Amino acid sequence: MLIKNVRPWGKTPVDIEIIDGRIEAISPHEPGQDSEQQQQSVLDGHGRLALPSFSDVHVHLDSTRIGLPFREHTGAPGVWGMMLNDRNNWRLAENSLTERVGMTLEKMIAHGTTRVRSYAQIDIDCKLEKFEAVLAAKEKYVASAEVEIMAFPQAGLLLEPGTAHYLEESLKLGATVMGGIDPCQLDRDPAKHLDIVFGLAEKYQVDVDIHLHEPGHLAQFSTELIMERTRALGMEGRVTLSHAYELGNISEAATAKLIESMSALDISWATVAPATSGKQFNLAAMTQAGIRVGLGEDGQRDYWSPYGDCDMLSRTWQLAFTHGLRADELIEHAAAIGTWGGATIMDRSLDRLTSTTDRPGLSLGDRADLVLLAGETVSSAVMDRGSDRTVIHGGRVVADQLVLTNG
Repeated sequence: MLIKNVRPWGKTPVDIEIIDGRIEAISPHEPGQDSEQQQQSVLDGHGRLALPSFSDVHVHLDSTRIGLPFREHTGAPGVWGMMLNDRNNWRLAENSLTERVGMTLEKMIAHGTTRVRSYAQIDIDCKLEKFEAVLAAKEKYVASAEVEIMAFPQAGLLLEPGTAHYLEESLKLGATVMGGIDPCQLDRDPAKHLDIVFGLAEKYQVDVDIHLHEPGHLAQFSTELIMERTRALGMEGRVTLSHAYELGNISEAATAKLIESMSALDISWATVAPATSGKQFNLAAMTQAGIRVGLGEDGQRDYWSPYGDCDMLSRTWQLAFTHGLRADELIEHAAAIGTWGGATIMDRSLDRLTSTTDRPGLSLGDRADLVLLAGETVSSAVMDRGSDRTVIHGGRVVADQLVLTNG
């Protein structure tokens, strides 16, 4: 494929040649010049921005209500109350879970997301039903997006006997990430909780991703235990903390020490850009420390929250807004996190962002996973969140104007 007249990260117009799914050549765009390679498929970018495609590394496809009638939110406060709300209602939806998950993933791809790490809730209520629905969507859209599935104990590991058995079954069937959640606050036995999480991860050689909603010093304690196991098991570069927003509310010295340890162990951070009342991790400081930072949408208009629209460009706006970013460089950095940052969590062989000026993903040899967006600048595209988009995965156009293609 030859992509003509696009502006990588808003810079000078170029033509991008793609061979075998990777960027083979980049040359200045010269209007009116025809390709010498007549066999190439030519895509006119019309001067649009070219960015790496989006990476949603924290999404709960298994609880989605995208495409269904809007429903009054009935969730109770707290993780357990919200979990019970989901448990009491997810089977009552107008469409089957398999249909809903597929529809949601399709809409995500159409909006520009081609890398996804999705949670699949596994407990004694749903057993493997939610995992199987996410697996079916992954297989259906395998040519349009890369999907990782996390075996996730949303209801804890210890509160309901039998949960660990179903989690292990999902790892046997293709889950590639082992999840954990609030080791202290939910299960109230952090050592046993983390022993199971890291034990299964080590046994099946998969990554770990820990949901951490715990407050202040409790979150700090859980994080220190996670770091101990990461170091002891040699799992550097295979562990992610999700949420962990309270780690910014402890003392500056304690936060700085955690950041230093996360960097040394290559422990990444996945955020959903929540509107919290306290301090959040500083995005620039995390990046400069060498920590892989990724972004996700969390729920998709589900039984936990009425928010979520399958659009990571909207979530990039939210990341910039909740962190109070105004300068163009920092808003573009938010876009780099929403695209390349998450990609480096899913594929640790990719170079992580190291500063707020890094604009990766469009160099020679990079995989051709791109999104073309209308906009004067990257910042304006984040602010306007327009619908003029073309999505490319592995060198193939997979969506255009928010509709999947057969390309």
